[in-house]
Amino acid sequence: MSDCERKIIQIAEAVEEGHPKDVEKLVQEAVQAGVSPLLILRDSLTPAIQSIGKKYKDDEIYIIKILSSARAMKYGLRALKPYLEREHSFSCGKAIIGTAEGDLHDMGKNLVALMFETAGFEVIDLGVDVSEKKFLKTVEEHPDTAVVCISSLLTTSMESMKRTVQVLNRYREKFQFKVMVGGGPVTEEFAREIGADVYTEDAYTAAAEARKLVE
Repeated sequence: MSDCERKIIQIAEAVEEGHPKDVEKLVQEAVQAGVSPLLILRDSLTPAIQSIGKKYKDDEIYIIKILSSARAMKYGLRALKPYLEREHSFSCGKAIIGTAEGDLHDMGKNLVALMFETAGFEVIDLGVDVSEKKFLKTVEEHPDTAVVCISSLLTTSMESMKRTVQVLNRYREKFQFKVMVGGGPVTEEFAREIGADVYTEDAYTAAAEARKLVE
């Protein structure tokens, strides 16, 4: 195993174990050792988030574990952000991002936001527990928005996601944006059913698909 691979694994393990200071230190050490920031994001932080999300979905861990891992993820993203910003300075337009109403988990959403910034989008992060009215109001305040991205980690907030997409779809012709959805319980079939343009399983793919939408 190479030193790069070892560092990638160590970061992912620290995120899953919920050790924020360790994650921050390991990320900084990895970048200084020559590991690509994008590689850390794609091959370490993203898989760690997916693993935690799956365990929660399968009732293998409790919410307290989600929260500790989310805090560790925030430290990792904060450490990575300056390096990613240096590598990407172009603009793809605006992207509005938030979790569906009723969902207070921002771990995956934060990763998506950073990936969108890395892909060249100006991100308007609405945070968690965002109502359809708030999404629409933000679109109206930013009529040049290219993408609206809604995430949900909970099955209980999927109905809120559906309502939000349906409300947004009424304004498609006026504002010319695309709607993307994702999150643990969300599937491609559900995305089609509610009228979303794109469904993706992870933050890395979400950013890549968003770039395609505006090209």
